[in-house]
Amino acid sequence: MTAIKHALQRDIFTPNDERLLSIVNVCKAGKKKKNCFLCATVTTERPVQVKVVKVKKTDKGDFYKRQMAWELRDLTEVDAKDANKENPEFDLHFEKVYRWVASSTAEKNSFISCIWKLNQRYLRKKVEFVNVSPQLLEESVPSGESQSVAGGDEDALDDYQELNTREEQDIESMMEVCEYAISNAEAFAEKLSSELQVLDGANIQSIMASEKQVNILMQLLDQALAEVDNIEGKLLSYEEMLQSVKEQMDQISQSNRLIQISNTNNGKLLDEIQFLVNYMDLSKGHIKALQEGDLSSPKGIEACINASEALSQCMNVALNPGHDKLMAVKQQQHLFSELRDTFARRLTNHLNNVFVHQGHDQSSTLSQHTAELTLPKHSPLHRDLLRYAKLMEWLKNTQREKYDGLSRTYVDYMTRLYEREIKDFFEVAKIKMAGTSKDGKGKFGLHGSSGKLTGSTSSLNKLAVSSSNSRRSQSSSLLDMGNMSASDLDVADRTRFDKIFEQVLSELEPLCLAEQDFISKFFKLQQNPTLAQAENVDDSDGTVHSRPLSEHRHSISEKDMVRMMMNKIFQSIETELNSLIALGDKIDSFNSLYMLVKMSHHVWTAENVDPASYLSTTLGNVLVTVKRNFDKCISGQIRQMEEVKISKKSKVGILPFVTGFEEFAKLAEAIFRNAERRGDLDKAYIKLIRAVFSNVEKVANESQKTPRDVVMMENFHHIFSTLSSLKISCLDAERKDAKQKYTEHLQSYVINSLGQPLEKLNHFFEGVEARVAQGVREEEVSYQLAFNKQELRKVIKEYPGKEVKKGLDNLYRKVDKHLCEEESLLQVVWHSMQDEFIRQYKHFEGLINRCYPGSGITMEFTIQDMLEYFSSIAQSH
Repeated sequence: MTAIKHALQRDIFTPNDERLLSIVNVCKAGKKKKNCFLCATVTTERPVQVKVVKVKKTDKGDFYKRQMAWELRDLTEVDAKDANKENPEFDLHFEKVYRWVASSTAEKNSFISCIWKLNQRYLRKKVEFVNVSPQLLEESVPSGESQSVAGGDEDALDDYQELNTREEQDIESMMEVCEYAISNAEAFAEKLSSELQVLDGANIQSIMASEKQVNILMQLLDQALAEVDNIEGKLLSYEEMLQSVKEQMDQISQSNRLIQISNTNNGKLLDEIQFLVNYMDLSKGHIKALQEGDLSSPKGIEACINASEALSQCMNVALNPGHDKLMAVKQQQHLFSELRDTFARRLTNHLNNVFVHQGHDQSSTLSQHTAELTLPKHSPLHRDLLRYAKLMEWLKNTQREKYDGLSRTYVDYMTRLYEREIKDFFEVAKIKMAGTSKDGKGKFGLHGSSGKLTGSTSSLNKLAVSSSNSRRSQSSSLLDMGNMSASDLDVADRTRFDKIFEQVLSELEPLCLAEQDFISKFFKLQQNPTLAQAENVDDSDGTVHSRPLSEHRHSISEKDMVRMMMNKIFQSIETELNSLIALGDKIDSFNSLYMLVKMSHHVWTAENVDPASYLSTTLGNVLVTVKRNFDKCISGQIRQMEEVKISKKSKVGILPFVTGFEEFAKLAEAIFRNAERRGDLDKAYIKLIRAVFSNVEKVANESQKTPRDVVMMENFHHIFSTLSSLKISCLDAERKDAKQKYTEHLQSYVINSLGQPLEKLNHFFEGVEARVAQGVREEEVSYQLAFNKQELRKVIKEYPGKEVKKGLDNLYRKVDKHLCEEESLLQVVWHSMQDEFIRQYKHFEGLINRCYPGSGITMEFTIQDMLEYFSSIAQSH
C-alpha cells in the first residue's frame, strides 16, 4: 500500500500541488468488484483545500487516473455501519449517498480517522460520524504509534520556521570565519560545540556574581509589599466611609428615575387626552344641527352637511389600542351612534316627503303639456334634490339600509310619474301621426277641461288604418308609387311623420340623459363596485322595505345600479317606442326609412356620449325593431313585384314597379343623405334592383300585345336613366348591366323589324349567303338556278323606291304602336332602323358586286333615297 501511495503522490497529486494523506482500497457495495482508491488530499497552497478523490487504474492496468473528486466541505455524514464489530462497509453522504466496501477494516478505520482530523483541523464543520468507534475520533494519536496519516507530516509542516535575514547573515559570517565548514563539517561542528561550552560557563559565572544584587532586590520587594498592605488598609477605611454616601446617591438616582417615568407617563396621557378631545369632540352647534337642523332651507342644509361630515370624522377616527375600553370613549361613541341614527331617520323622512310632494307637483303640471308634443322638464326637481347630494353620500356610507330604501322610494315615485308623462306624450304623438282635424282635436282626441288624452292604442291603430286606406295606403308600395308619382299629399304626410318622430326622439334623449346624470350625482353612483344588501330591512319606525333592486345579484357595480334604476324608471319607453313604430309602419310602410335614419342617428349620438348608458341600450334595442320593419318593407315590395299582372289587351309600356323603384330611390336618397346606416340602404337597393331585373324579364316573356324586345328595351332604358341620374355607387354594375340589356334588345328589335319591308330580298340574299357558306365560290353563285341574275333582277324589281317607302311607312306606324309615349324612344328606334337599313343596303350591294360581277345589276333606290324616305316619314308623323 505504501508503494501505491508513493506512486499516486508522484503521478497524480504532485502535478496538481496536492499532498496525499490517507488512502483506502474500495469497491462499490452490491456490484461486481471493480477496485479503486479513495484518497484524502490537501493542497500545498493556502488557503488549504481538502478533497476526497476517487482514483482507478486505466484499462491497460499500468497507470492510475483521477476519476472523480468531492470537496470535504460538501460531506454531511460518514456512516461506518458498526462501531463494535469489524465491518469493511461504510457510506459517504455528499450530494447523494455513496456506498463502499474497503479491502480491510484497518484501512477503513484509518481513512475515517483521517477524514475526522482533516475536518477538525481545517473546516470545523459539523459532519456527523455515525457508527464510528470513539477511539478513532481523537485529536492526536499515541506517541509510540507512527504518524501514518496526518500526524508527522502535518506537525513537521507546521513546526518548520524559515530563517530571517539576520540569522542568515550570522550564519554566513560564521561560515566565512571557518572556511573549512563546508569541506569538513565534523571539524566545524566540534568547533561550534566547544564555543557553546565556553558560553555556558560564562553564563554560570555571571549568575553567581550577581547573587548579592538579587538579595538586595528581594529586600526592596518586601518593603514594597509592606507599603502596599498599609495603603490597602487606608483604602478599606475610605471605602467604608463612602459606602453610606453611595447608598444615598442610589436612593436619589432611583427617585429621579421614578420622577422621569412619571413625567413621561403624564406627557403621554396628556397627548392621548388631547387626541380624544380633538378628534372625538363634536361641537354643540353640530349636535343641534343633527338633531333639529332645518332640512328645507339652504342654510339649514349646509349646516347639516357640515355636521354630518364632522360626525363621520369623529366616528371614523382611528383609536389606539385600549381607547375603546375607556368609559368616556364608550359614552361618546354611543352619543355619536344616537346622533347618526336620529339624523339618518330625519333625513330619510324628509327626503321621502320631498319625493312625494315633488311627484304630486309634477303631476299637476301635466295638463300644460298634453296638447303639445313636449315632455315636462324635471330640472327644477333635480336642482332642488341635488342640494342633498352630500347628505345622500353620508347616508350611503353610514346607513346603507336607509340609503337603499330612499333609492327604492325615489324609483317607485318617479316610475309612476314618468309612466304617466310618457304615456300621454306618446298618445299625442300617435294622434298627430294619424292625423288631426282642423280645430286641432284628434279624432280620438282631447275632451274635458283637464285636457287628458283618452283613446286606447287599438283605437289609434284603427284611426291609422282608416287614414291609410283613405290615402290609398299612402303610396306604400312600389306599384302605387309608380301610379301616383308621389303626390304632394304623400310627401307632406311623410315629412310630417318624419318631424313628429324626430321630435319624439329629441324629447326623450335629453330627458333620459338628464335623469341618468341626476341619479349618478344624487345617489353618488360613480365609484368602485360595492356590495348590495340582499335582505329585508326593518327601520326603526317599523316600516319593512322589500329587497333592493339587486335582489338576485350579491355584488354589482354602481354603474349597473344606475342602469337598473333607469330601467325601472323608464320601463315604458321601449314599449311605447315599439308601439309608435308599429303605428307609423301601419300608416305607411315607407315610414320605416325615416325611422331607420333617425333612430340610427340618435343611437350613434347616444353611443358617443356613453356606450353603456340606458338611452344607448334602449335605442339600440328599438333600432333592431326598426331595421326589422325596414327589411319587411323591402321584402313586401319584392313580393308585390312578383305578384304583378299585366293586361293582355293593352301595350305594356314602363312597368309600374320600374317607375316605383325610381320614386323609391329618389325618396331613399333624400332620406339617407349623410345617414350613418347607408349600408342598410345599399343592401336593400341590391335586393330591389335584382327583383326588378328578374320581374321585367318575367313580364316580357309573358307579354302578348307588346313584343318582348320592346318591353325589355323600354324598361331597361328607364332603369339605366334612373341609375345614371341618381348616381348610386353600389348599383354601378347594375347600371352597366341595364345599359347592355337595353342596347341588346334595341338591336334585336330593329333587326327583326327591318326584315319585313324587304322580306323577299332578305330571303334571296340569305340563300346566297347559305350557298357561299356551303362552299360555293361567290362568282359561281350566279350559275345556281335559284340564284341566277334573272331571279335577282326579278326580286329587285319587286322593291322599287315607292314600295320601299310604303313599307317603311307601315313599319313606322307599327313601331309607334309598340312603343309607349312615356319613354320617348320612337326617334331613337327609328334612327337605329335607318342605320341598320343602310348597313343592310351596303351589305346587299357588296354581295351583288362579289357574286354577280359585271352584271350591272343595282337596287331600284339609292342610299340618298333611303335617307329622304326615313326623314319624310318621321316628319309626316
